[in-house]
Amino acid sequence: MGIIRKLNGITPKIGKNCFIAENAAIIGDVVIGDDCSIWYGAVLRGDVNPIRIGNRVNIQDGAVLHTLYKRSVVEIGDDVSVGHNAIIHGASVGSSVLVGMGAILMDNAVIPDNTIIAAGAVVLSNAVLEPGVYAGVPAKMVKAGSEQIGEAARKNAGGYMKYKEWYKSDYEIVEPLTSDDEQI
Repeated sequence: MGIIRKLNGITPKIGKNCFIAENAAIIGDVVIGDDCSIWYGAVLRGDVNPIRIGNRVNIQDGAVLHTLYKRSVVEIGDDVSVGHNAIIHGASVGSSVLVGMGAILMDNAVIPDNTIIAAGAVVLSNAVLEPGVYAGVPAKMVKAGSEQIGEAARKNAGGYMKYKEWYKSDYEIVEPLTSDDEQI
């Protein structure tokens, strides 16, 4: 289990059947739903305001979730994937959303259900999006919303449900093999 730290009298709450990587950091006022996965190097820093995460959410390697002191919170719905090295800083993310690798969601941005934020996109502070696919800096809609977009996001999150189970059931920390080992 990762680095789980109580701060200012608040201990993070983690739901059932979650996978937390050993070097993921979860600090302070963080609530994580059931069947979630928090991957390597992810940081969920609920030190200055709350972070709330729904069910079946995966926060991938290197992602950072944080807020502005007493001015924004992170809220994430169900069936959401937050891609590698993405930053969610005080934004609200609906359900069935894919936040692409390296994307940045700034304070008080609102990402609706059934939306994809492309890799590297930047959603500016206070932006209120409509369902769809967004790309660029700043992020602009490149495709209108549809149920297929939500389904694609749910499918991505479903893949991480499978990966999470691999790590929960057949995972062992071992010494690496060397060139002298027979198995190499």
